[in-house]
Amino acid sequence: MKAALLAYALLLPLTAAAQSSPEDDDKRPVAAHFYELTPRKPGADFAASLRVPRGYRVGVWASDLGNARMLAVAPDGAVYVSRRSEADIVRLVDADGDGRADGPPTVIVNRPGLHGLTIHGGQLYFMTAREVFRAPLRPDGTIGTVETLIDDLPDAGQHLNRTLAVGPDEMLYVSVGSTCNACDESSQENATLLRASLDGKRRSVWASGLRNTIGFGWHPRTGELWGWDQGIDWLGDDLQREEINRIERGRRYGWPYVFEDGQRNPQDEPPGGLTAARWAAASTAPTLMHVAHSAGMQWAFHPGGGFGPDVGGDAFVALHGSWNRKPASGYELARVRFDSAGRPTRVESFVSGFMSRDGTSQYGRPCGVAVLRDGSLLLSDDANGILYRVSYEGAAGRAAPLTPPAGPMREQAARGTDVPLALARPETAARGAPIAVAADAFAAGGTIPREHSEYGLGISPALHWAAVPGAASYAILVEDPDGAARPVVHWLAWNIPAGTRALPAGLQERDRLTGGALEGMMQGMTTRGTIGWYGPRPPLGDRPHAYHVQVLALDRQVELPLGATRDQLLAAVAGHVLARGETVGRFGEPAAR
Repeated sequence: MKAALLAYALLLPLTAAAQSSPEDDDKRPVAAHFYELTPRKPGADFAASLRVPRGYRVGVWASDLGNARMLAVAPDGAVYVSRRSEADIVRLVDADGDGRADGPPTVIVNRPGLHGLTIHGGQLYFMTAREVFRAPLRPDGTIGTVETLIDDLPDAGQHLNRTLAVGPDEMLYVSVGSTCNACDESSQENATLLRASLDGKRRSVWASGLRNTIGFGWHPRTGELWGWDQGIDWLGDDLQREEINRIERGRRYGWPYVFEDGQRNPQDEPPGGLTAARWAAASTAPTLMHVAHSAGMQWAFHPGGGFGPDVGGDAFVALHGSWNRKPASGYELARVRFDSAGRPTRVESFVSGFMSRDGTSQYGRPCGVAVLRDGSLLLSDDANGILYRVSYEGAAGRAAPLTPPAGPMREQAARGTDVPLALARPETAARGAPIAVAADAFAAGGTIPREHSEYGLGISPALHWAAVPGAASYAILVEDPDGAARPVVHWLAWNIPAGTRALPAGLQERDRLTGGALEGMMQGMTTRGTIGWYGPRPPLGDRPHAYHVQVLALDRQVELPLGATRDQLLAAVAGHVLARGETVGRFGEPAAR
């Protein structure tokens, strides 16, 4: 049976450069292949077909595991494996140290759609598409009572294989892929990396524009967060290339409108009348790229020790393999080389042979990768239910502790915290008298209706304010000084047209608004990491928090990047505030909902 091949000729814009006009009518056909390799068993000796660099060797560590996906290694050396099709996590051990798992696996927990898992602080964290769970590990390797930490992640759609890990800052990071190949998502939590407290009670968008970053981790020396993002399909055999990104708080990484070095996705336009060039200017380009459609999966940094002499600080990524490219790509374990400064320099093949030399057949599909205590690598093959162990001849010692410094993550998280409210800062000093500001749904000092909170509908309230002579635009900042960030930013808006005196309830949560009195109004980033109104969401049972709705009348419009922060907005308005005013509403949610 030959590999399945279907070629499409897609009519797309001639140029993909972000600088080109979105209205460009020139077209060209793009050849995009559906090219699925024929699965074949390599025979009795599964490891014999695999190729590794000189000095390394590969053997079967465990077999007959079914749909073995993500891997996590416990402090005692036990290996936990998620199996998507079997809807469970299994545990395996190599008690005698012979390089193979002992006996059949033990089923630890069952959940439909189970995929991501990690171990931290004596707890097993695991997740499905919409939920995150936690359970204590018992001395025998089983788990205690399962606790639900998160149960309201957005719908998964096309990318339901979500993953999670605990960072050096003692926070939980959750990869939430896009629901689609390329689209305007209905939830701002899709196509992101989320950051949550270990109990799941607080979470925010750490970075966005990440189509499907299943594999990510922290460099063992620098503590910087790196991830491998899967590219858009149907742009051709060589587009979009897979991306290696340094993932930082508040950054956008292009998807779905631009990619790579600012190229425009010809199938989609940014909303709100934004150009692809402006979207590209606000996006962070990848540090390194790899062959399109390789489908990077789990990512593991090696801390050094017990393996090759120069692996410390390098990452290993399982490439599941393409279906949208001819010739096929992926089907291997890749090594990402990092230099002494902690920057990736190149991607090279490390374990290959999962694909036939003529590119028509596949003998397996790499999926999960982890570093064992002795420094060797474990690699899962979810097509054949095999875990391979990769070792280095003559390796001494064990893997060093994987303890990346927490500084970079904590410093990024602390930006914009422990500062005064906007109207108490010198940047908002005004020339004129205070202006009257009011909300339609609540009186000054009154209770904000639940529909405007994140516990309710999460829609923005209707506001109005007094006209200010000579104003060229207005800006709004809504802050909660009682929240954990001190203050929590719930809304940023600027370039509200000079003739506008009121905003209706339920505005769109996007960068730029259009239509009538809203034309050209811009919205910035909240503490949650999203754009637009972020409704009150104090912890359950807290006394009501105060939400300060602050309006600035400006003598000009301001130029800010997409996704601007409160500090960027305040810096831009300094010296340009004609008048200012505020109204305050309060909101609390009872402990028993």
